[in-house]
Amino acid sequence: MKTGLFTAAYQRLANNRPAERELACLRIQFPAILLPIQAGDLLAGRIEYPPVGFSPEPGGLGYYCQDGQSEFWRHESTAAKTRAACPAWVNEVLPSDEWTTTSGMAFPLYRMGGTQLDYGKLLRLGVPGLRAEIESRKAATTDHQARELYTAMSGALDLLADCCQHYARQSPELAPVLAKLTTRPPVTLQEAMQLMWLYALLSGTWNYGRMDVYLGPFLCRDLDTGVLTEAEARALIEALWKLMKAYDNQFNNRVIIGGRGRPDEAVADRFAFLALDATRTLRLNQPQLTLRFYEGQNPELMERALTILGEGVTFPLLYNDDVNIPAVRRAFNVSESEAEQYLPYGCGEYILNHRSVGSPNGVVNLLKCLEVALHNGVDPVTGKQVGPRTGDPAGFRSFHDVWRAYTTQLERCITALARQERVEYEVTGATAPFLFLSMLYDDCLETGRGIFDGGVRYLGGTLETYGNTNTADSLLAIRELVFERGEVTLPELIAACDSDFRDDPDLRRQLVAAPKYGNDDPAADDMARRVHEHVCRFTRDQAEKVGLHSYLVVIINNWANTLFGRTTAASADGRHAGQPMANANNPSPGMDRQGTTAFLNSLVQLDPSLHAGAVQNMKFSRSQFAQHRPQTSALLDVYFASGGAQAMITVVNRADLEAALREPEKWGHLMVRVGGFSARFIDLPPDVQQEILARTLNE
Repeated sequence: MKTGLFTAAYQRLANNRPAERELACLRIQFPAILLPIQAGDLLAGRIEYPPVGFSPEPGGLGYYCQDGQSEFWRHESTAAKTRAACPAWVNEVLPSDEWTTTSGMAFPLYRMGGTQLDYGKLLRLGVPGLRAEIESRKAATTDHQARELYTAMSGALDLLADCCQHYARQSPELAPVLAKLTTRPPVTLQEAMQLMWLYALLSGTWNYGRMDVYLGPFLCRDLDTGVLTEAEARALIEALWKLMKAYDNQFNNRVIIGGRGRPDEAVADRFAFLALDATRTLRLNQPQLTLRFYEGQNPELMERALTILGEGVTFPLLYNDDVNIPAVRRAFNVSESEAEQYLPYGCGEYILNHRSVGSPNGVVNLLKCLEVALHNGVDPVTGKQVGPRTGDPAGFRSFHDVWRAYTTQLERCITALARQERVEYEVTGATAPFLFLSMLYDDCLETGRGIFDGGVRYLGGTLETYGNTNTADSLLAIRELVFERGEVTLPELIAACDSDFRDDPDLRRQLVAAPKYGNDDPAADDMARRVHEHVCRFTRDQAEKVGLHSYLVVIINNWANTLFGRTTAASADGRHAGQPMANANNPSPGMDRQGTTAFLNSLVQLDPSLHAGAVQNMKFSRSQFAQHRPQTSALLDVYFASGGAQAMITVVNRADLEAALREPEKWGHLMVRVGGFSARFIDLPPDVQQEILARTLNE
């Protein structure tokens, strides 16, 4: 795509209605950015986003510019408009620098992540049926804005048909499939997959919902009528997996199978088993196949999942509906039937299938907030005053003073991030209706409004938190060593952290020896709960203040624990300066000393009904899975029965990881779970490799 044409189209229609402008820009963008069909592709649909364009996720937040060279887009991109629209006090709290390289407590993100479309409706109606509904609603309303939206939606469906024809001209084999999609609803599995996939590409979404529900009926019809053999059906699923891998966003590309709320489980399960087999065969890091399960579901799904995980595949991810559905119902304040439609997406956040938005548009480093609180608002890494003056620690007379200073710094960040989230929605909603998203999101067609402009049923937000475990362990060490046992003064402890313990290694040994979360230790788990409940509840309480249906913490991880660790000084839990922080809800590397049962007992202490998703990474040895499978299964059963919400399991030997460090050229097949995503171990940055190596291998 020629970005100049895109910019010219935007400029020409700058003062026109947002729906008309978006459609014109999409017509420049598509099919120009669709890549050719490759040899062996059983489905059409590859894409490469340009440096300037329109998208909710791949580019980010609507109209985007990634190269930073355009003076026009430097001010006109949706992210720039959001920044300009934020109150001055918000921009003062939240730096505009790139959060992955800059020291700080909190940062805004500019994206609309995690949208989940109603693919079932798309496949049921097809392009003609969806168009008929749009035209019917247009004829029934006198609302001028709604009529313009419906007109643009109809034009977007024309664009989808143009893209089908674009690919039909490239492939005589796929041409019959693509041609049928423009004239009737899909009938075969291949037709359904093709329509779903092309629509997803044009919408800019990166997650694909309950695929066994909406593709299962097509699969069963084809198998039962002899249109496809099981091997041919599996080949089609593998072809879709390969296209998702080519789309290449390791933090997203979620596919959900299993769980409560499926209308025909037997039909859905037939697709689910083939999806598991395709993942087992290909051993890719995308899509992120996710198995929801509950007591009473077909047990063979879990057995197949554990077998695959035991072979070193990092999927499927496991989500316990018996815990998550009640938790989602309380966290999102929705009915149980709506909670049954929760979907994990991205790195582990939750959303309600095609009826809620909850994009994570902010990140906060809890450990940095504590660090700044212990320096009266100054970041010791940069020497800059970045937070309010919460008092000279030399004057703190009780642990309450430390807690008050920490929570003051953190709450200021959360308040700013909540307001920024609301402004982001306001600007985005006024900028574009996101035609392809809105056509397949509940209530948008009914109200005649774009998804972020009053159309979506539940407009929510999420806040990524990092350093939770290190913060809890640090606070407990401060309370015990300084205020309860008097073994060190608070200024002495702070000075030791500032020097990275160079002058006081004995103190570091004391800090490391202090109780740590992950050992079923009452004091450590109590502090972890206190930190967890404070940040979750304060964040949740911001929703009503800024006008969102929900605003919830997500305790996920990509590799931000490592990135944030680089710009965080040594901490009172004994962690060295620049070292990674604990991964999501997990204990700090090497600090869970009491075995697997104690580790799992600590994990279930944190209330899942206060947040919108948390990551539980677990690493097991191959010998444990291969030689002690019944015991491993029983261990996981107890964990889930005790309240375990989720598990992301990696089965690997430490020796394999060490060998991959020595001879990476021989270990390209070795996949590991980093946090909210999987990757080839040899592709990760060195400090991320070391952080993964340091995580406990449960023998």
